[in-house]
Amino acid sequence: MSGSDRPQHRVVFDFEIDFSNGGGLQGQGFRLDIDGTDIDDAELADYIVRDLRLLMVGEVRILGKRVIREAHKRVAS
Repeated sequence: MSGSDRPQHRVVFDFEIDFSNGGGLQGQGFRLDIDGTDIDDAELADYIVRDLRLLMVGEVRILGKRVIREAHKRVAS
């Protein structure tokens, strides 16, 4: 299979992010493209912080994570 023919996966999850300067951010049913069929919580937390370009992040909690087979939504760079 070529890279474009391989099944693609996305991770669906809820998250809570606390900021070190106060406040927080929550997301429900958030989806991100992933390269494989699994991603650990620490890697996913780093991914969401980078993807949203967040600063001054304290704690990140990943909740209800599941991987689904679904085409990626971003164009490969």
